[in-house]
This record gives sequence, structure tokens and C-alpha cells, in this order.
Amino acid sequence: MAATSKSPRKILTVGYLIGKLALPDYAHKCSPKTYTQPQLFACLVLKEFLHRDYRGTEELLKDTPELAAVIELDKVPDFTTLQKAAKRLLRAAEASRLLDMTVRLGKFLGKLQPSLPRAAMDGTGLESHHASAYYVRRKAKGGKSEQKLTYQRFPKAGLVSDCRSHMILAVVPARGPGPDIVHFRQAFDQALRRVRFASLAADAGYDAEHTHVYARSRGVRTLIPPLIGRPTTKPPAGYWRRTMLRVLPRSGYTQRWQSETVNSMLKRLLGSALRARSYWSQCRETVLRALTLNVMILRRRQVFDRAGQPTSRESRTEARRHRGNMAWRSIASLCHCARI
Repeated sequence: MAATSKSPRKILTVGYLIGKLALPDYAHKCSPKTYTQPQLFACLVLKEFLHRDYRGTEELLKDTPELAAVIELDKVPDFTTLQKAAKRLLRAAEASRLLDMTVRLGKFLGKLQPSLPRAAMDGTGLESHHASAYYVRRKAKGGKSEQKLTYQRFPKAGLVSDCRSHMILAVVPARGPGPDIVHFRQAFDQALRRVRFASLAADAGYDAEHTHVYARSRGVRTLIPPLIGRPTTKPPAGYWRRTMLRVLPRSGYTQRWQSETVNSMLKRLLGSALRARSYWSQCRETVLRALTLNVMILRRRQVFDRAGQPTSRESRTEARRHRGNMAWRSIASLCHCARI
């Protein structure tokens, strides 16, 4: 699993820089100009990173003025201001620009290659409340019969991620249960617009002849097991599905499991239960979690303490650290000088 940053200050800093590069300072010329949009976006990233609600984020910034100073906040925004900012900044167009910028920074910092050898796609379900399965079993009537935790509807997201860095390249929020294939084209087009990749690995939930045709017509090799349909000894219908049956065992399809790693990182680091209740609020929170995970990966430490290693390796480590620091300084100076 990819290492991620654990520092609130670093997460706040990177969120602020991404906001400066992707968003205008103010949404309207008649804005009160009390807070900038990059500042509010950084506060939202911090909220998701620390598993806080809007009120908790407000109180945290009041209690830690050094964090507020990182993003040049003279006055801590009210929790209602943060809630309204989430509605405005996490709409489709604004969220797309923010995700574009995390991918561009990933390329700039060397965490993403200019052209990826392989990406992975998968859908994952989230929880709509915080009740644990253990609690549901214990509250069964009489304490004798077991009551299973089931959902008729739950938040869901389709994700495309890089198999090497685990950065999220596309996110399509939706509501489940439902087949994964319905978000294939939207997620695929989002990811391909941000970065080129040679092949795409996905599970059997995306198995269909038209998905192969759609992706391969755009120059991307698809790796999807032909398992949809009733069990039979006959070969699968469709040219590309029959081809998968022959080439999949030696095609590197096992990298598809990297998408499961991304799902695990998203839920273990940022939680599997959403705080939002309405459908569109849940969609916005899902997108914010994907952005926050990318921010955590962008600011992770690339070097670790290795005692007893040869001097040549230590010098290479120092050189990589120096290049990383210079890259972040150049980004910071760009944000300071640019009028966005």
C-alpha cells in the first residue's frame, strides 16, 4: 500500500496550493471577500482528513491558530460557511478542476508517469450511517435471534486509479445497489482526459463486448475476465470476450487488485461511513474523500530512515529529497506570484 502523509499541516498546505492553482480566489465580483475559495477548500480537505464535521473543523481551527496561519486565515470561517462552500466547490465542474490539478501535480512531482502502463477500475460501496454490524446484531429482539446488517440503498462510487501510485484518476459517485458497468464510460473518459494509460484492468462487473470496443477504439487495451452470464462450456460471445479467455492468464491482469488497495485506503484512512444524509450531499462527500486521498499521497514522504545503507544510496536519497523540496518550493512560488 502506498504511504500517505499523516500531518494535518502538510495536508492543509497542499490542499491550499491545489485550490490556488485550480480555483479563482472569489466566486463572484460582489463576494464579501472575507475568505478565498482556496482557503475554504483547504478547510474541507482538513475536515475529511481528520474525520470531523463542520462544527468540529471550526472549533479545531479556533483552538490551533498555527493551522489557520498556514492558509493565511485572519478569521476562522463559521461552520455554516464551510457547509455552503462544500455545496459550491464540490459541484461537478469545480470538483473536476480540483481533481485535474491533483493529477497534474502528481505528474510534476514524479508520482505519476506522463503515460501510465496500467490503470485499474472498480466500484466500491460506502455506508450511509455509523451503526456497526455488531450493534445491529445485539439490538435484535430478545437478544436470541440475529439481525443482519443490510441496506436497501447505499452510497457507491466508481473509481479509476493508477496501479503504481494508487492516485485516483476519476471518481463517479452514485447510489447502489446496481451494476458497476453503468459508470464505465463516464469514469473511463474522465481518467483518459487527465492522463494517458496503455491498459485498463477491471473485474467481471464490467464484462461486456461494448466496453472492450469503446476502450480499444480510444487506444486503451482492456483486461476484463469474461465471466458474466450462465456457466457454460461454450466460448463467450463476442470477439474481445473470447480473446480475454485466451490472453488474460498471461496479460498482467493480477494488477487489477491494486484497485482493491485503493478502496481499502479510502475506507481505512478516511472512513467507510459518510456523514451526509441527502443524495447530493453524499455525492459531494464521496468526491471530497477521493480528493483528500490524492492530497495525502501527494504529500507523503518518499524517503524513510534506512540505517546501515551504503553512502551512495544515502546520497541518492538526499538528492531525491532535495528535488522534492525544490518542486514544492516552485509550486508555492507559482501560487504566490500568480493572479488566479
